[in-house]
Amino acid sequence: MRRLPARRLHHAFVISLIVLLIVMLAGGCATRVERIETDEVRDLSGRWNDTDSRLVSEEMIADLLSRPWVDEFRGREGRAPAVIVGEVLNLSHEHINVQTFVNDMERALVNSGRIVFVASRDERQEVREERRDQELHASEETRKAMGRELGADFMLKGTINTIFDTEGRRQVRYYQVDLTLISLTDNRKVWLGQKKIKKFVTKASLRP
Repeated sequence: MRRLPARRLHHAFVISLIVLLIVMLAGGCATRVERIETDEVRDLSGRWNDTDSRLVSEEMIADLLSRPWVDEFRGREGRAPAVIVGEVLNLSHEHINVQTFVNDMERALVNSGRIVFVASRDERQEVREERRDQELHASEETRKAMGRELGADFMLKGTINTIFDTEGRRQVRYYQVDLTLISLTDNRKVWLGQKKIKKFVTKASLRP
């Protein structure tokens, strides 16, 4: 049985090693997907996430609806108050999907059954365009008339702020959400809500 020359053996070993490395790299770069429950909490970056949005909105709306202004309005007017969500400003250091937070608040308000919820400015404009189209194309029996919208009694506005305290690889992320409910009749502030979140983050490198 002939033995291969040392040079050919070395060449074959190098090729085998390269192939092995390629296979290992390909396996390491493969995308892995794991399905998890939508309400499962997983903080990956320490930034504001969907869990923060949901929990803050639910807690603040629960507090809003437990305060005296609801029953006082019902007793005075004999009906449920109509509420609209106005602008929520992101004054934080990071990108926050404010619309997701607004949607979470709207859902909590509607599902409470304690108030009547009024469509937003953009939604109302779209509905008005549909009514104008119905005036031209819908039958008289099914046509919806203009000028019969429900006016809001209160507007809910707010801000999201952050304070970051960083030293080396450690950082404390402090989030503060402030909401205000304003009477559209006389501009009175009938409810002030505040929720704070503090996260301690340790990373190899930190970005605001």
